[in-house]
Amino acid sequence: MSDAAYERLKDAIVSGELAPGEKIRDAEVAQRLGLSRTPVREALTRLTDTGLVEAKPGVYARITTLNRHDVAATLVVLRSLDELAVRTGVPHMTADHLDRMRRANDDFARAVEQHDITGAFAADDAFHGVAIDAAGNPVLRRVIDQLHPQVHRILHRKFSTLLGGHDTVNHHAELVELCARGDADAAAVLSAEHWTHLGGLIDDLFEADELDA
Repeated sequence: MSDAAYERLKDAIVSGELAPGEKIRDAEVAQRLGLSRTPVREALTRLTDTGLVEAKPGVYARITTLNRHDVAATLVVLRSLDELAVRTGVPHMTADHLDRMRRANDDFARAVEQHDITGAFAADDAFHGVAIDAAGNPVLRRVIDQLHPQVHRILHRKFSTLLGGHDTVNHHAELVELCARGDADAAAVLSAEHWTHLGGLIDDLFEADELDA
């Protein structure tokens, strides 16, 4: 039950249905979801750990604002974790792993063309998830999954700016080829460069005041 509440609330925050700074009352959320207050409270605790919710016990819980410094810090960590996943995962990749990456990139390209934000997120996560699977490090996956929603909030708000072109599709295709050649170092560097590029685009949006809370 708490997992269901967590997913519903996380999706609402990422999509902007629950706006930055908006207060959350567990009784109202529980009624909306048809759940008791206990799983909702548990979900809010998990969302606080991810940085999507800020809370003062017994006083308030509210959606965190989009903070430029926090976003930059999250991207730096995600870049390092993704680089680690690729570097350690490539040596263990099989033909099946590569096929999964190609299918995920096809799904991503299709979602971008259709402006399907949810589908694009799912496909992009599936693409990068292949390297994490190949790395065989459950701690790595758990931490990355915890940080992704922070970036997804921004990608959702500025989908056309950050994911609407073909740059990411081409990056994915190039990454697959490096993985297929077994060049773990080059693949890891390319993956890190992509995160750095994304960070620069996001920073530009903050600079232009297009990602204010």
